This record gives sequence, C-alpha cells and structure tokens, in this order.
Amino acid sequence: MFLNQTTYSTDTSPRSVAIVDVNSDNKPDIIVSNWNSKTVGVLLNKGNGTFLTQTTYTTGTNPGSVAVVDVNSD
Repeated sequence: MFLNQTTYSTDTSPRSVAIVDVNSDNKPDIIVSNWNSKTVGVLLNKGNGTFLTQTTYTTGTNPGSVAVVDVNSD
C-alpha cells in the first residue's frame, strides 16, 4: 500500500540524495545536498510514512553530492 504523494521542501537546487538511518532509530532518513543555499538537509523519518521538515547544516561551499558512512559503529 502506498500513501498519497507528499512533497518536502529543500533548496531550489538539490543535487544529491541519500537514504540512511542517521539517528539510530531503525528508520531510513533523507539526506539532501542543497547547492544554492550551501547546506546539507536532514529529514528525519517519523515512522508513519512521513518526514520532519529538514534541518539544515551549513557546508561553506556548494555541496554537489552526499556520501554517508557509519564512523563510530553505533
């Protein structure tokens, strides 16, 4: 079963997306590189088929891609 389409706001020029559990709750979250605003956005999975509004982190330069890795094995 699929839910109706939901649109989530990012930047006007998102370049790359990764799906990964960033907060160890066993739910896949969305990471997006926002080229124009020079940020990376994180949309946390609420566990009900929806995501929270993105939280952004400044990169200092225009991020062109997203790569994810678990650096501390948590």
